[in-house]
Amino acid sequence: MATDDTTTARRGRWAPARVLVPFLTALALLLLPFPGGPGAGTADAVSVCQGRPARTIAFSTGELRLYRTRQYVCAVTVAKGPASRRVMSVSLQPRGGRPAVRTGRFDRQAGPLTVHALHRCVRASGAVAGKGTSTGWILC
Repeated sequence: MATDDTTTARRGRWAPARVLVPFLTALALLLLPFPGGPGAGTADAVSVCQGRPARTIAFSTGELRLYRTRQYVCAVTVAKGPASRRVMSVSLQPRGGRPAVRTGRFDRQAGPLTVHALHRCVRASGAVAGKGTSTGWILC
């Protein structure tokens, strides 16, 4: 069976496009800035916890942020402003379980701290420089 001249001509005409389109796409992704890329936005815009924001509790020196997925709860204590290292803590306890605690000297945030809390209430607390907050049983 002989090949048709028009079929060969069509294949030959689009051959450079098959090579150039992926190359140019990759080049554009490397060179052009895009939202969410490195250097886009502030550090506050990016969450370190997975899940949806469940609750934010503000106090005088910072705030305690809680995030929830179906099975897990995550907590982060964030200071109000950047400063030198200071004592910060975050604690998260599922009902019927032991508390998970992260304490230390941090610049901006303490955490993330994640616990398994499927069908359980949690108790959270956070502090920055000795001032903080704690909750009762929430996210039931």
